[in-house]
Amino acid sequence: MLSVAVATLGCKVNHYESAGIIEKLEAEGISVVPFSSPADIYIVNTCTVTSKTDFQSRQLIRRAHRTNPSSPIIVTGCYAQTAPQELAVLPGVRMVAGTEMKEKLPGIIQDITDEKQRISVSDIGLKRVYSGLPVTRFPGQTRAYLKIQDGCDSFCSYCIIPYARGRSRSLPQEEVIRQIQKLTEAGHREIIITGIHLGAYGQDLPFPTTLLNLLRKIEHNTDLERLRISSINPTEISDDMVDYLQHSKILCRHLHISLQSGDDSILKLMKRQYSTDQFRDLVEKLQTVIPDIAIGIDVITGFPGEGEKEFRNTVGFIEKLSLAYLHVFPYSQRFGTRASSFPDQVIQAVRKERAGILRDIGNRQRIVFNSGFIGKKLSVLVEGIRDKETGYVKGFSDNYVPVLIPGGNISLVNHIVEVTADHMMKERVIGRIEADGQRED
Repeated sequence: MLSVAVATLGCKVNHYESAGIIEKLEAEGISVVPFSSPADIYIVNTCTVTSKTDFQSRQLIRRAHRTNPSSPIIVTGCYAQTAPQELAVLPGVRMVAGTEMKEKLPGIIQDITDEKQRISVSDIGLKRVYSGLPVTRFPGQTRAYLKIQDGCDSFCSYCIIPYARGRSRSLPQEEVIRQIQKLTEAGHREIIITGIHLGAYGQDLPFPTTLLNLLRKIEHNTDLERLRISSINPTEISDDMVDYLQHSKILCRHLHISLQSGDDSILKLMKRQYSTDQFRDLVEKLQTVIPDIAIGIDVITGFPGEGEKEFRNTVGFIEKLSLAYLHVFPYSQRFGTRASSFPDQVIQAVRKERAGILRDIGNRQRIVFNSGFIGKKLSVLVEGIRDKETGYVKGFSDNYVPVLIPGGNISLVNHIVEVTADHMMKERVIGRIEADGQRED
């Protein structure tokens, strides 16, 4: 039996697509083995959002070649789309497959065993049809992902992704509903909908629609218990969206919103379509209307032109927000983007130092947010993996508070339980199930 090992870097969309590749391979009778194991073929699904992920992708390719030097390696993903020649020269690489080729890999993989090397990368900017790798189950996971959108039309000045993923394309609403039904039938109680530019969902469909309309259809037409939104831009959270989030019975009280900078001059250079005032007003509105909502943000530091003044503006802005967590990225020059040729590039050591400062702020904010629930009840979906440090079962509340449950047994996995937050352990909450604790079967 042919064996294949798959490694994935990058975003939720990449991981979803790898899950789709694996499901198709297994359906064809191909054995999928751990990436650290000897395999007949290796697939590396790459990311190119930063130079660090490029480096990590190359490391994975070299690791596969060391594990089994005679096995062909297929490299796909965003890095493969934007720099195929860089990857083609690495040892063991037999095929470089662009973004559009991912869905075809399970069907052609058995032809890769010949000695001929090939590069199959088309102009992704011309693609207008949504192509997916539908996933019907995520073995061993209580929460499932569902990709409903791909590509991006925004072309922010720092971002390589539109060149790697192409223009915005959406999965039709009817197919979204069908895939959610399959995932819930497989036992998943929470689904995270994701995309490259999620807020642009539906604009490209023959009968244009919106993300908000889709959310309403999901709630009205499926038995899903929990729905979570991945990253979204602040300009795409309308008053109607806030109202829906307030009253929905399935939408989690959790938003991950892209800020990128707390300085207005840097936001303009980034080609972001909002100001810090607008962002702050949105966060305050959400926190007023939806008590206990978890708001996380992305921020890039060390962008060209970010001097000490601009960085301090970002620090001050973020410190005044009440956030659940903060994702920090040092700016990375991406060839072909506008920002790569901007003057006043910030040296790498300064980018790294500033990222450390922001991460410290984020860690403090995470602890403050999570500790605010001590003594309160939380509805927790118990995950299938025990915490390595404590052995406690773990899970997340609907507003993304990580909770550890002492004494909880494995029968709680994939159940939603009512937990009282008792005390903190580092940034996580230790919770207890009440004597008459509810378990939703």
